[in-house]
Amino acid sequence: MEQKKEGITVQVQVNFSPHIVWEYWTDPEHIVHWNCASDDWHTPSAVNDLQQGGWFRWRMEAKDRSAGFDFEGRYDEIVPNEKIVYTMADGRRVQILFTNVDNNTRITETFDAENLNPVEMQRAGWQAILDRFKYYVELNEK
Repeated sequence: MEQKKEGITVQVQVNFSPHIVWEYWTDPEHIVHWNCASDDWHTPSAVNDLQQGGWFRWRMEAKDRSAGFDFEGRYDEIVPNEKIVYTMADGRRVQILFTNVDNNTRITETFDAENLNPVEMQRAGWQAILDRFKYYVELNEK
């Protein structure tokens, strides 16, 4: 019998409309600039086939090259400027909601926990990536 995976939710509000936030979230030219949890990691490459059934792969590496992995999955549902649902390569699911709040965007990301790391560590890592995304968008969008 398969154990039900715990869902973890992280959230951030970005001070731009969902249309702008969506572009920064989904364009590989932007993904490589914000997709990391700390300054000692980076995303040197990103491929994103943003359509139902499409595949994405973001290469995440320590800047000192001591570690790295491909973060990848297949899109299950795409609602432009509103919702992304995907299944990661290891079978865990992720749902991302982009909610318009007074022409700003609340991003709510819920993902299945994995069994290797404590839930709080996973939540902190995913939240750090969201916070970097907010910082990147607000710094670069004029």
